Amino acid sequence: MDYEKNINCERHVKIANDVVGKIAAIAALEVEGVSAMGNNITTEIMGKVGMKNLMKNVKVEILSGKVNVELAITVDYGMNIPGLSQNVQTRVKQAIENMTSLEVGDVNVRIAGINLVKEDQYEEK
Repeated sequence: MDYEKNINCERHVKIANDVVGKIAAIAALEVEGVSAMGNNITTEIMGKVGMKNLMKNVKVEILSGKVNVELAITVDYGMNIPGLSQNVQTRVKQAIENMTSLEVGDVNVRIAGINLVKEDQYEEK
């Protein structure tokens, strides 16, 4: 279900759930310590090729102009999971509210995995 927002009497803006989900996924990946959406690095690598794979790990529900988001992420080993989750929640909420003017209700974060591999091991030397 898409959300329609009245800007004034003459204009309407429709925001698809997928758009809100993409905003949430990108915002989550920007948080230090989040290595991927979902439960493995392959998800992130594939997500760079296409956003559909990122969306498999994001659920968006928009009811009466209020957004509820569920995210599944992989975190880097050694990160403080409660603190990292709170950072993800804050970043996702801010991104959605700033970009869409929608009110965010809940941002639920599920830790789907832990990344044990350093990022530089993927880069060619």
